[in-house]
This record gives sequence, C-alpha cells and structure tokens, in this order.
Amino acid sequence: MPGNTVLKEKMTSAPRSPGVYLMKDGRGKIIYVGKANDLKSRIASYFTGKDTRPMAPFLMSRVADIEFLTTSTEKEALILENNLIKKHHPRYNVILRDDKTYYHLSVNPAEEFPRLQLVRKRGNNAALYFGPYPSGLAARETLRFVQSIFPLRTCSNMNFQLRTRPCLEYQIGRCLAPCRGMIDGEAYGKLVGGAVSFLEGRRRELVADLQKQMEDAAESLNYEEAARLRDRIAALEHALEKQHVDLAAGGDQDVVGIFADNDIYSLALLFVRSGKLLGVKSFIPVKSKAAIPEVVSMTLGQYYDAEIVVPDEILLPCALPDGDVIAEWLSDKKKKKVQFTLPQRGSKKALLDLACANAREVFNSAKNKEESRKIALSVLQEKLALVRLPRKIECYDISNISGRYAVGSQVTFQDGEPDKSGYRRFRIKTMDEPDDYGMMREVLIRRFTGKEDLPDLVVVDGGKGQLNIALSVFHDLQLKLDVVGLAKEESSYSAAKNRLKGRTGRTEDRVYLPRRKDAVYLSSTPAALAILQRVRDEAHRFAVSYHRRLKEQNDFGSQLDAIADIGAERRKILLKHFGSVHRVKNATLADLQNVPGIGGKLAEKIYSSWRSKNE
Repeated sequence: MPGNTVLKEKMTSAPRSPGVYLMKDGRGKIIYVGKANDLKSRIASYFTGKDTRPMAPFLMSRVADIEFLTTSTEKEALILENNLIKKHHPRYNVILRDDKTYYHLSVNPAEEFPRLQLVRKRGNNAALYFGPYPSGLAARETLRFVQSIFPLRTCSNMNFQLRTRPCLEYQIGRCLAPCRGMIDGEAYGKLVGGAVSFLEGRRRELVADLQKQMEDAAESLNYEEAARLRDRIAALEHALEKQHVDLAAGGDQDVVGIFADNDIYSLALLFVRSGKLLGVKSFIPVKSKAAIPEVVSMTLGQYYDAEIVVPDEILLPCALPDGDVIAEWLSDKKKKKVQFTLPQRGSKKALLDLACANAREVFNSAKNKEESRKIALSVLQEKLALVRLPRKIECYDISNISGRYAVGSQVTFQDGEPDKSGYRRFRIKTMDEPDDYGMMREVLIRRFTGKEDLPDLVVVDGGKGQLNIALSVFHDLQLKLDVVGLAKEESSYSAAKNRLKGRTGRTEDRVYLPRRKDAVYLSSTPAALAILQRVRDEAHRFAVSYHRRLKEQNDFGSQLDAIADIGAERRKILLKHFGSVHRVKNATLADLQNVPGIGGKLAEKIYSSWRSKNE
C-alpha cells in the first residue's frame, strides 16, 4: 500500500456515514467510484488489508487522492454511485455496454384513441410498455399479430387529427377509423384493453371475456359484432395452442448469467414474462479485477438505473454483499416488492444454467471476433507499412452543399470497434465556398493543434489531394503520424472504356499512401479492407447527419420566422424540448402547449401554421 500521507489523512478524516467515495489518480482524474454504508470503515479496509479483493492492491497503487460525498442512506449512495459512474466512466469500474438495443411495445392510455407502437426507449411515464423483445423482427411480428386481432389505429397523432376521410387501413379491415367517428370511445377502449391483456399474458382471461361479449352481442341480435368477436376468439385460441410449455411457475423474471475467464467477465440476461422465455440480452465482455459478486452488483445497478421494466423476481448466480439495498431500490422503482433468488435446483436452476451458458457463448464469440480483428489489424499494418499496429484509428470527412452548412466529422475506432467518446463534429468557420481541401485543412488543424492522445492511424476520406493536405498539416504541426487516404475510384483502363460507351463502371476502394505514386488495393485481404471501409462509412454517416441537422434547423427557423412572436430563443426552446424539427412538426396542440415558455396562444399559432402547410 502507498505511504502517501495525504491518503492517510483522508482515511482518518472520512465521515462515519453512508456515501460515495471517488478515487483519483495523480492527474486528478476519477479512476474508481465506490459506495459504502460507513465511509471511514470502507476506506480503512483498503489500507489495513481487510479488503481481500484482487483489485484492491492494484487500485491503491494508482490512487493519489480520495473525495467523499455523503448521503442519508445506503440506497441514496447506490443511486449516486450509478449516476457518477455514468458521468465519469471511471477506468476501474465495471462499465456495461449493451451489444444491441431492444424494442418494446408501447401504448399510452392517456390518449383518447391510443395506438400501439414500437419504441426503443421508455420516455413517457404515462405509457404502458411491454417487452423487451429479443429482436426487431419478433417485436414487429407481435405488433402485426395484435393489430390483426385488435384493429387499433396505426397513424401518427398528427395524421390522426388532420385526416378528412378513413385511410386504406380502414378499407382493408385493419382499423376501425376512430379518426372519422366510425367507432366510439367505449368500444375502442375495449379493443385497447384486450390488446393490453394479451400483451400482459392474461390470455385465458381475455378469451373468457371475449366469449361473454360475443354471447351478449348475440342476445342483442348484433350478429355482425358477434361474428367479429368469434373470429377474434378463434385467432387467440390458435395462438395459445402454439405457445411453448411454461418454463417456470409463472410471473415475470430476469435471470442473470455470468461467465468469467482470466479477469474477463461476460454477462447475459434472460427475460421470462408470464412464465414464457422471451429472449436474452447480452453485454460486451468487460475486463476487471473485481470479484464476481461485485460485477453482478454493478450490472444490476447500471442496467436497472435506465428506463427498464423491473420484474417481480431476479434470479442470481451468487449472493450479493449489497443485495438488500439493491432489492429495496428496485422495489421502490417498481412500487412493488422485488425478490432476489439464488436457485439451487428445479426449473429456476435450469434457467440460471441457461443464462450462464449464454454468457459463455457471448464470451467465446467475442474472443473469436477479437482474434480475427487482431489478425486484420496486423495485415493492415503490414500492407500499408505502418509504424505501429493501428489499434486506434481516426477518420475525417467533409459534408457540404456548394459550401453551405459545411461540416467536418471525426470518428474513432479502438481495436476495430467504434469508440463514441472519440467522435467530434466541426462546424466549418473559415470559408463558405465549396473547397473540400481547405475545409479538411481547417478540421485537421483544429483537431491536432496542442492535442494529446494521438491515434495510431489517421484516415482521410478522399484521394491524393486530401492525403497531401493531411501531410502538410502534420508537417506544420511537427507531428509524426501514419496517414492514408481512402477513395472510391474506377481503374484508369475501365474508366476510359466506360466513357467511350457512355456508362459508369464499378468503383473500388483504393488506399493512397505518402510518397507512393500508385494506390494500394486491399481486395485480396477483405478483412483488413473492411476495417478501413467501416471507419470511412461511419465518418461519412456522422458528417452527413450533422449537415442535414444544420440544414433542417435553418429551414425550420425560416419557416418559423413567418410566425409572429417567434425568435431565436423560442426556436431553441422548441428544438430542445422535442429533440428534432420532425417532432415539432408532428406535435399535437397539447404537446406544444406543454412546452415551457410557449403559451397557449403561441402554441395555437405554431400548430395552425404547420397544419395549413400540410393541407
């Protein structure tokens, strides 16, 4: 343990209360965030050797300072720890990264005529959410099936309000046209209730309720409605016959599986809803010297801190030191008791084994993928004669229309995978004429002037011209960096031949190197070429998305300028509240009236303006 007097003073002055401690390195950067019920006792364990975790000595050898934040309870400390980990991304905390985002189905009962829709994030506290679904395909199939039985509207709120006649969905029997009053609110509410019951898994009760409605309709001599209910019941019973056998006694469960190998942890979550296994969510393997209980604890804290549906029961592979605190926190979120279970036998143990098997498969897949990437990076280093293995690659691209809304982009890839913390956007400041070379020069100067954390390889989107600009900038800044240009071009022979025939030929990616006349073709090593192509395509996507956003904002501002009482500040308020111009245009009158700083009369002006344009 270090004999740093500052750290020992921090230990003796630490409060005897719950809270969070932040460990910092010599540069003042936060490298670890932890929580404790007794901060003084927890910090002392690092110095006295009572903390037997393998990571404790490793961590203390790098700590130069410790900071404390006290809370009223250990549960508050848990919440604060999650927030600080998200904010600072400490190097030695376990940081979860999802391998993909999952869909949910959502319905908002607060709407007069609710609709079912696919969402990725739970952004509306008033809405009901169902899922997550293991794939977008599974979610869409479920949505399609539910809508075939319960014909709810599918149009957006804006289209619903502006529609003057029933749409094609009504004509083919997949909507009952509430937009034109073809169905009243009470009857539509029964459809919504049936869809919700189906998605919640209460399908037997739903069939019984529909049978009673069918009998009532027949007694009232409403035979058309009785026939529709009969068909609905038949479709539901057919779906129930295709259901898999229950995997558990019932209820909603999440199952945490973990696999560890040489300080690398792989995690997977199984989703069981109403006793049915719906799917699995996996996380990118993380490297840590923490023990398995701490990794599982951090997984629960970070995963459920997002807008995630909390189940009734969570099956765990091991006991957690702070399990009671996490269970209390999750119970508060769910507003219902959440139970932790460590299964030892039976169907729950089988589910846990399945989750751990999935975690092991994720680890093996990631290991094979990493080895393939290492080989591809080695080939790239050899073929392009690079000084260093290109583990960190930065790529730059320019996007503009005749010099207008000109932007540049920087994307960063680490070991062949995107590193979003290294993404940057540049608004071109020095010119408004179409000059790609000058714009590339400005972006590179702004990125590399006085900056540290240099990449192993710089890629510019373009041919010899862009490459020469990069070389000139690095020469002026006295930087020695490997740089290449990547451009889509036809071979000179094919280009001449196609020009004679008046057609466009197939292009290939060429790599241009400094001090070399001819381009390098990597088509014989597709894995190495694929890395450069992926980096270039991501830089192009990132630049174009920023360019379109600036243009859209400018067009939006021009349209709003025609409305009285709308200035730059209120334009900014609208964009910040809704997130995009498209959402502002599709906002309902009630949505506009709820924007802080936009009064009722102004909201009506904005709404009427968009409505008249659409009509």
